[in-house]
Amino acid sequence: MIHVLLADDQTLVRQGIRSLLGLTPDIRVAAEAADGDEALALIASTALNVLLLDVRMPKRTGLEVLEALRGKPSAPPAILLTTFDDDGVAAAGIRLGARGFLLKDIGLEQLAEAIRVVAGGGTLINPAVTERVLRGLDRIKPDFPVIDAPVALTARETEVLRWMAAGKSNREIADMLGTAEGTIKNHASSIFGKLGVRDRTRAVLRAIELGYI
Repeated sequence: MIHVLLADDQTLVRQGIRSLLGLTPDIRVAAEAADGDEALALIASTALNVLLLDVRMPKRTGLEVLEALRGKPSAPPAILLTTFDDDGVAAAGIRLGARGFLLKDIGLEQLAEAIRVVAGGGTLINPAVTERVLRGLDRIKPDFPVIDAPVALTARETEVLRWMAAGKSNREIADMLGTAEGTIKNHASSIFGKLGVRDRTRAVLRAIELGYI
């Protein structure tokens, strides 16, 4: 069972999402928060697999929750729920380690699949927000120097990167390519180094920017 924290200051939104996820066989809302401070308290005290964070909440926003969790290896992966009224939000979320972005008007099937992907170690960005995310890429500085463009990814690294963009975990990619999970992890590390990023989300967005995917 995938246990989810749902943080949103709108009661009806929380009730609606909780009811929808209650229809799935493998996902349950284990905790609900109406503001960022409450979300952090619940994250510290509840066994969770995925965080669903509204971008705009009282006390602390979803971005501020991510900032507070930054550097904590035990923090569950997070999906930001947003209407993306401003172009900088997506870029800020990426910088803070968000693993996915979803618009609040998506259906149950999309929401449930996104949660499963992120719980499994994948990354998911709704195509509807990709353009706005890319417009904020110039605000994201590399985590460390990248090699001179064009980035010299091998054919296999490019293939692995495309599967990452599809939201597949290392294990799933290994199974599809007929290799060991450790080999895929090595490919991922090489990809991150060449692109000058430290996680899957930024790798995918950097690859889009460079035209690899």
